[in-house]
Amino acid sequence: MSTKKKIQEEVDVLEEVTKQHEIVLFNDDVNTFDFVIDSLIEVCDHTLEQAEQCTILVHYKGKCTVKTGEYNDLKPRCSLLLTKGLSAEII
Repeated sequence: MSTKKKIQEEVDVLEEVTKQHEIVLFNDDVNTFDFVIDSLIEVCDHTLEQAEQCTILVHYKGKCTVKTGEYNDLKPRCSLLLTKGLSAEII
């Protein structure tokens, strides 16, 4: 096997292993800042500062990526955010 082909195979494997998804949280006019902050701390393992920053970004920008990782880790987290009445999706 050529060196070039071997390197390409290693790159392909790394890209597959590190394929990341994101939970994006969207703004709404229903939930309070405190509720969103508490939810991000509970569901996404944010620190207080992270949760506050994300909540402010969601409020002013309309959306914010709140968690990045593998799909299987993000799916239950996103479902829990939805159960709490927040608007989120995995991309």
